[in-house]
Parts: sequence; structure tokens; C-alpha cells
Amino acid sequence: MALRNEKIAVVGCGTMGEAMVKGLLRKGSVTAEQIVVSNPRHERCDQLAERYGVAAVVDNGAAVDGASMVVIAVKPQYFDEVAAELRSRISAEAIVVSIVAGIQMAHIGATLGTPAVVRVMPNTPGQIGRGISVWTASDDVDAGGRQRATTLLGAFGTDEYVSHENEIDMATALSGTGPAYVFMVMEALVDAGVHLGFSRRLSTELVYETVLGSVEYAQRSSLHPAELRNQVTSPGGTSAAAQYQLERGRIRTVLSDAVWAAYRRCVELGESAAALRINGKPGE
Repeated sequence: MALRNEKIAVVGCGTMGEAMVKGLLRKGSVTAEQIVVSNPRHERCDQLAERYGVAAVVDNGAAVDGASMVVIAVKPQYFDEVAAELRSRISAEAIVVSIVAGIQMAHIGATLGTPAVVRVMPNTPGQIGRGISVWTASDDVDAGGRQRATTLLGAFGTDEYVSHENEIDMATALSGTGPAYVFMVMEALVDAGVHLGFSRRLSTELVYETVLGSVEYAQRSSLHPAELRNQVTSPGGTSAAAQYQLERGRIRTVLSDAVWAAYRRCVELGESAAALRINGKPGE
């Protein structure tokens, strides 16, 4: 077991941090005794300790004492503040796994004083073990460290390693933010069903099962999505009429613009953090 001898600290154990803890324990990758989590709210710590049997503290520094792997799961705007608390407490030999959107590995390593950094972008289906995580690592993470990272990320579901860090920003825009696009489309379809006359319960069930079945069908098929779409599009039929309106509404362009906007925002977050460090502000 790749993580058998690890002490894992999860700093800022919110939704995704909890998903990692839950996934690791569910898969038997670690025991509860190997995990320490931190959260600024006492009631949240009590909840996590009771739910998973892990040690839970409000002191971020105490959480990372002696940890061999440190997962940073805070919001981007709080990264430098938290990093200042951790710098004197975290081991220089620890592997830092960051799931903080936009914050680059160079900034993470410089502010924490830890050269071995793994940067990850998971997504929310990781809460049920059906997520996909895109990740990369600094040169200081050796083959063994990368294997440990892969095992850790297995808590979320599947993972894809990429060689270039800018691909993490790209993944943030496509797969990390992706569930929001899907949920918005689902919401719109449910509302359309209600407008037609279905009950909200039945409309929701029809949409959920249609989306789930379509994804599973596409995964099992060797056909391109355009070919799958053409299978259900008869000349002059209902699908053709519907697709005409979607194209008229520029659905492809709107989705592409949304992904690009998310990408640019992710890059901006990283640039802002780097500028603060260069100017001697938080994270110095």
C-alpha cells in the first residue's frame, strides 16, 4: 500500500478536503489514525472527527507537524495567509499537494519552503468517487512521490497526469468548472419540462436519467459525439428543430466563451498571487 507509512494533513478541510478523506478511508488507502485535518471552525472539526474518526484541529500549523504529505485545500484568496502559518511548521521534505485554483507551483514552493509540490485540479463528482483530477508535479517529486500522489488522488476517482503546468489552468476551466456548466444545462432542461406541464419531480427524473444515460452511452461507444447526435436527428424531425434553435442561440460559442473566461480567471488568480510575493506582501 503506497500510503501505508504516511501521515497526511488536510489543511482547510472543506467540501473537497472532506471528499479526499472520505475517499481514502473508503478505499482503505490509509487508516483514520494517519489523517489530521484542520478547519477554522470548532464545530466543523468536531463534525469531521465524529464522522471519520480522524484528528481535527483549528490550528493549521499543528495539523502539519510531522506530516509527510500536506494537502492544501483552501480558497485562493486565503492561500498566502495560510502559507504564512505553515512555513515554519511544515517539513521541507514533505510533499505538498495543492488543490488551490490558480496558484502556481513556484509560488507554493517559495511561500512554504517545500520544493516537492504536486498541483491538482479535481472536480466536484470526486465527492462520490466519480471525479477526475488533472495534476502535475515539480521536478523534486520523484517517481515514488508521484506514485504516492496517484494513490492519494484515487480518493476522488480517476486522474490524468500532464507535463505542463499551464494545462492545470486549462483543466480548471474545462473539467474543474465543468460540473457548473452541466448543472446549469440540467437546470434549464428541468425548467423547460415544467413549462411543458410535467411536475418538477418527473421533469427532474427525466433530465437526470437522460444525462446519465447519454454519458454512459457515449463512453461505451467508439463514435464521435457528432455522430451520436446525428443518430437521434431525423430530417425534419423534432431533434433537428431543437438543434436549429440551439445553434441559432450560439450554444457552442457561449460554452466556448465560458470555458475561456474560466481559464483567464484562473490565470489571473495565479498572476495576482505571484505579484504579491514579488512585491514583498503576504507570502513573502
